[in-house]
Parts: sequence; structure tokens; C-alpha cells
Amino acid sequence: MFFYDPMYMVIMLIGSVLVFLPQLWVKNTVKKHHETLTAQGMRGCDIANRILADNGLHHVSVELSQGELSDHYDPSVKAVRLSPEIYQGRSVSSAAIAAHECGHAIQHAKGYYPVVVRSAMVPAVNLGSNLGPLLLMAALFLGASSQVMPDWAWLLAWAGVALYGMAVAFHFVTLPVEFDASFRAMKILKTSHYLNKNELSGAQSVLTAAACTYMASALYALMQLLYYVMRIMGSSRSND
Repeated sequence: MFFYDPMYMVIMLIGSVLVFLPQLWVKNTVKKHHETLTAQGMRGCDIANRILADNGLHHVSVELSQGELSDHYDPSVKAVRLSPEIYQGRSVSSAAIAAHECGHAIQHAKGYYPVVVRSAMVPAVNLGSNLGPLLLMAALFLGASSQVMPDWAWLLAWAGVALYGMAVAFHFVTLPVEFDASFRAMKILKTSHYLNKNELSGAQSVLTAAACTYMASALYALMQLLYYVMRIMGSSRSND
């Protein structure tokens, strides 16, 4: 099936590079600017608490999470969670990432439309990302014994594509959410004078590198979707 298709192997190889290189870039960029302490010397958790308070989000807590680059905002419990190096750090990277996660909290509080859409998509995406490829593979496998693809297998394959397409759409809806959170973060860091001019440049580098990981994941998902479509279109269909 897919694993014996040279085209699929090429897509897997390109996808691995697309995902690996941005992740390596963001890790190196975060590490580089984590070595640069800010002039104010505020910890990431302190900056996060200040930003949340300034925006009236007193109900949102700042918590310590485990694992490297595990920083995120959890809307279900209204908590900004920061990894140990960001929570305790007094660096440019700590300030940038803490502000970015607070940007997500502000988005949710203000009902930022892409966030609303993204949240509504979650149940369908959880189903589609797992079930979609399985349906597609099952349809092509079961229909492979015939010279032409039976109608039921054709429909099953397209159902798999449609389900996986929801996961791909989710990746692209995530992009404006992440870009906007970074924009909010940079604006806050600048206007509230948490960072000076040189430090702001470093913060922008950190957030740009992080954004590229989301772009790479979206492109890889789209490549897989287009491959699935080509496989179906390339299969002979029964007219019975």
C-alpha cells in the first residue's frame, strides 16, 4: 500500500525534513536567547502574571508544566502553563514565550474568531485525524483485489479523505491563531517596556521560529491530503 509507493516515501521524507528542521531551529533559537538575560530581570511567570492582570484576566492562573517547550494555554481550566526554563527564566526567550501564551489567554477572553472556530473543530479533528487515513487505507486495500475499485470502496475512500481534510483544515486555522498571539505578545512587550529594543529583536526571532513549526506541520498535512486524493483519482472505479 502506501509504504510501497515511491511517491509516498518521498512525501514522508520531505515531511520529516519539513517538521524536523523548524523544530531544530526553534530549539536552537530559544536556547540562544535563553542565554540573554533581560535588563529588567523579570521571570517568565512574573511577566505572565503582570500581562494577565493588566488585561483584567485575574481568573487565569500561571502554572508550572513539565517538559521542554511544553508551554501552552489551557482554556478548559483557564491556566497559562510554562515549562521550568520559561517559568523561572529571566531571559528574552522566557519573556517572549510567556507573553505569547498570555496572548492565547487574551484571545479566548475576547472571543477571537479563529480561536472560536478552532475550538469548535476539535471533536471532528480528533476523529478525522485518526479515522480518515484508516478508512482510506482500508478502501484501497479491500478494493485492490479487483481491477477496478468498487463503488463502495470509492465512497469509503472519499469519506476518509473528507475526515482527514478536517485535520488539515485545523492546521491552517491554527496559523492565524498562533500569528495573532505572537503579534499581541510583541505589542505588549514593547508598549509595556518589558524588553528594550535589542531584546525585542531577540523575542521576535524566537516567535518567528516557533511560527515556522506550525507552518511546516500545515504544509506536511496538506501534502499528505493531496497524495491521498491523487491515489483515489488514480484508481479505476467500477461503474456498476
